Amino acid sequence: MFQLNVTEHRTDKPIKQPFDTSIINMDKEYDFLFKYLLIGDSGVGKSSLLLRFADDVFSDTYISTIGVDFKIRTVDVDNKVVRLQVWDTAGQDRFKSITASFYRGAHGIMLVYDVTDMSFQHVETWIKEVDRYGSCDHNMILVGNKSDLSGKRVVTYEKGKEFAEKLGISFMETSAKSSTNVETLFMTMAAEIKSTIAEDKLDTTGGVTVIVRNSSPVNKKSSWKCC
Repeated sequence: MFQLNVTEHRTDKPIKQPFDTSIINMDKEYDFLFKYLLIGDSGVGKSSLLLRFADDVFSDTYISTIGVDFKIRTVDVDNKVVRLQVWDTAGQDRFKSITASFYRGAHGIMLVYDVTDMSFQHVETWIKEVDRYGSCDHNMILVGNKSDLSGKRVVTYEKGKEFAEKLGISFMETSAKSSTNVETLFMTMAAEIKSTIAEDKLDTTGGVTVIVRNSSPVNKKSSWKCC
């Protein structure tokens, strides 16, 4: 059995289960609900990125995520109110079976590695996990975190960007500690998802369901293609 740590940001709506959309119909406070998933090795800073974005705080104390955690923040994207539901997953192998259940239904996936260690070598393994369990109908960004530790860097910016380009996905380096690019990261993902919805708004051939206030669910495609 795993522990589900639930911490909400600016909402009083309980989440009954992973990606439960039953809470959406009664909520009139937003236009879209986008669901993000943070994945990557343990210790790369996924929880720190989430805390910085949702609460604008940072702690040097490392506490490994047990199972999953999530926070919610509401933002403005192109004059639309968008609620971001961000899920932070454990990176340890013993929680892989738990994490797998969260892939399907995610609109955006942020694959995080630490630029100061060799977690970058495991990015391909995480890609395979996404291919195996994901719906293929999501946007993805490769994230090199801890960019503030320039003296300890072992993965160059160019190497990360080149790998992301081969995958056909976006790339960004961040620092949860200094807040560098954290806001940009989450807002870029929101803009990409919204753009995908706009481009494919007439397409109803399946895929991830995007919740739109006062309307029927919209199915969308993504620029990310599974192998």
